[in-house]
Amino acid sequence: MSRSDVTVDLGAIRRNARRLLRALEGAELWAVVKADGYGHGAADAGAAALGVGATALCVATVPEGLVLRRALGSVRVLVMGPASSLEITEAREAGLELAIGDGEVPEGVRVHLKLDTGMGRWGLAELPAPGREVVGLMSHFASADCDAAFTEQQVARFRAATDAHSHLTRHLANSAGALRYPSARFDAARCGIALYGISPFGTDPAEDGLEPALRWNSQLAQVRRLEPGESTGYGRRFLAERPTWIGIVPVGYADGFRRDLTGTEIRVAGEPRRVVGTISMDAFAVELDRELPVGTPVTLLGHGVLAEAHARVAGTIAYELVTGISRTPERTRCAIVES
Repeated sequence: MSRSDVTVDLGAIRRNARRLLRALEGAELWAVVKADGYGHGAADAGAAALGVGATALCVATVPEGLVLRRALGSVRVLVMGPASSLEITEAREAGLELAIGDGEVPEGVRVHLKLDTGMGRWGLAELPAPGREVVGLMSHFASADCDAAFTEQQVARFRAATDAHSHLTRHLANSAGALRYPSARFDAARCGIALYGISPFGTDPAEDGLEPALRWNSQLAQVRRLEPGESTGYGRRFLAERPTWIGIVPVGYADGFRRDLTGTEIRVAGEPRRVVGTISMDAFAVELDRELPVGTPVTLLGHGVLAEAHARVAGTIAYELVTGISRTPERTRCAIVES
């Protein structure tokens, strides 16, 4: 019996990619598959997006790009983060493209100059005259999920700085930009979180026609009744006020079910149930309305259990939750499915 199972539905990723392509109305979709495809598997997710019309993949590091080159062959790959001199050599040999936000433009590598229009992180303060190695111009939204006025300012700054070089590929929009800001489409959009069916706005993804691709399931490993005054878990944070059935799920923060998810809802036998007590490294407790058999299915994500809802309880974003799920075979059984 596995402690938990993670399933990634490539059909959902394809449908999300098609939804983004419709929103972009002719601009290219570049699928962001950094951090192992936001925990969904970079090569599988990338191949699924490419299969329905995405034209490039984006990663954060040269090593991530090299993995994709070995797995997927000659696909176009853009490395968005900084690279050391050794990594630049590796990128050149592998035919990767690099985002350059400071320093000199390396020779023999296809380069995208990155302009800082308000993110205040990687990026050039001013755009130099693009040399022959430059194939693209880019920037990065700071708050497209929550600040429309500043986002439109960034669009205007980027447009003003790049209009003289419109023969180059210009790309600015992320998932939130692709879904909400027609002015940000330019030639391509780099979309990550929405590709996996997670809302960049922290709301129900169905509101934007997105479908979660990841499911995380476990089962009840123990069921017991607490009498009034009895507790479960470290620190006795949950005390039964009346006779209460609880189930123990063999998943904890070492698996990515975070310690600050106490109080969130999961599903047990398809019904919403509240997580109670302290979440430990390898287990947590869920309050039941009746005695259930050991082995009863538990849904941690998917089938109506949204990462966005967990994120609100934990005071974080869904991105952090899904990238933090353990996919090591010693703890989790992983599968890829089609729908």
